[in-house]
Amino acid sequence: MIYLRVVMPNSIADIRKDYKLQSFSEEDALPDPFTQFEKWWKEALDSGVDEVNAMTLATASADGMPDARTVLLKGFDTKGFTFFTNYNSAKGEQLLENPRASLVFFWKELERQVRISGLVVMVSEEESNTYFNSRPEGSRIGAWASPQSTPIENREWLESNERKFREQFPDGNISRPPHWGGYRVKPTRIEFWQGRPSRLHDRLLYSLEERGVWKITRLAP
Repeated sequence: MIYLRVVMPNSIADIRKDYKLQSFSEEDALPDPFTQFEKWWKEALDSGVDEVNAMTLATASADGMPDARTVLLKGFDTKGFTFFTNYNSAKGEQLLENPRASLVFFWKELERQVRISGLVVMVSEEESNTYFNSRPEGSRIGAWASPQSTPIENREWLESNERKFREQFPDGNISRPPHWGGYRVKPTRIEFWQGRPSRLHDRLLYSLEERGVWKITRLAP
């Protein structure tokens, strides 16, 4: 009989960091989660957080299979948190089947994490057009050239498709593809996490209750 032994390298098991920079108490928390997010967002910008708008987007299909990937935040206000993508992509199909999602920001430079969960809606065509027209030319061509999430033959096929669409829009006047646009996550829960020593972190959860009232609850780390 052959026995296989799984060895966990000590270099992985021993990786840890004790968070010590700041605390986050109920006295620190602003009553409105969007205002609190804006405060932390500005502090992240001022601290030079790398890829500050990068966030993990988690979705699930109708049968409950979860999926996650990193996307970029492109706007936020009291209506929610906005990102843009191909509607025919895997995440687009999942959001069509199950219009709920979670977002996670991890700003390691500040030892902070923000988790957002809620319902998802498409933004208006006007909003999608405005953002699309602000993108670099290459990104606008890419939205036409890439059938996101679908299998393709090879890299050469993708580059050939890009050339085809550059020829189709020679003057740089590139319209937004009908299959491309924005989504807005309208939160019902927003959790602010501040790293603390000995893994006794601060976690304050804002939950949306009736009549638009936000309740703040401390969670055990």
